[in-house]
Amino acid sequence: MTERGLEDVSTNDSPIYTLFDAETVEELTREHILRLAVGVLGAVHIKNFSSPDDCADIMKGLESCPLGAYDEALIYPRIAKLGPAAYDFYASGGLDERYWVESERAVAARSTLLRGADPLEFAVRRIRSAWGDDLVPARCGGRDMFAGMIREIASGAKLHFDEIVREFPGALDETVASFLTLNWYLSMPEEGGETLVWRHPWRPVDEPYRDGYGYSEEVVRDDPFVTVRPSAGDAVIFDSRNYHAVRRVRGNGRRVTLSFFLGVTGRGPLAIWS
Repeated sequence: MTERGLEDVSTNDSPIYTLFDAETVEELTREHILRLAVGVLGAVHIKNFSSPDDCADIMKGLESCPLGAYDEALIYPRIAKLGPAAYDFYASGGLDERYWVESERAVAARSTLLRGADPLEFAVRRIRSAWGDDLVPARCGGRDMFAGMIREIASGAKLHFDEIVREFPGALDETVASFLTLNWYLSMPEEGGETLVWRHPWRPVDEPYRDGYGYSEEVVRDDPFVTVRPSAGDAVIFDSRNYHAVRRVRGNGRRVTLSFFLGVTGRGPLAIWS
């Protein structure tokens, strides 16, 4: 499941601990979030983040809630989704007005999927309890950003990183110190769909390996990594500044998640967006 990497530099040196394991836990804690934020934990796999019944209710609701997709000219293979990403509408240091229109539509569509309630509220309560402080929307131009995208990844996702202040400068009103991603798994296939996270944030020397929106996995060939394959009802959190990828679905079943970023700020609350 992990490559811990006890590497002896020489017979006289102490081992170098890569500190990049994936931990499987029943309860997320503030300490887990902080260890992810400072880079000494690869991923946290939270068992039973929700009940299977919760996931089944959301999936049933999605049957009458058509998903859109990222622009396939930019992101291919196709990734279906409900809700806008900053990636979709960034322009001139801010977000296009269409972002806010799509945000309102997505929130309305998602708002009753969990037995008449918004599943984002459930996820926020779980993370708030672990963090011991509030979760608040990140802001752009004084307006609350969208969080809680629902995505279906069937054909995998390329190796890539997510770091909004580097990729889209000016999109956030307040710069966040660290970036984490939460994926709550609403459905998982019989095989495939696992997420891999490498201990390797983007560097300028990586650009020759760029492949469309992502990168060739050659760029992380020698890096420690973790692999997580949760079940429906589980959740996973990791540092999205590190390169990560999703393997394609094999066999029966769908890989559907509710996802959002967590920004650790210089104050108490965590900022969230998608």
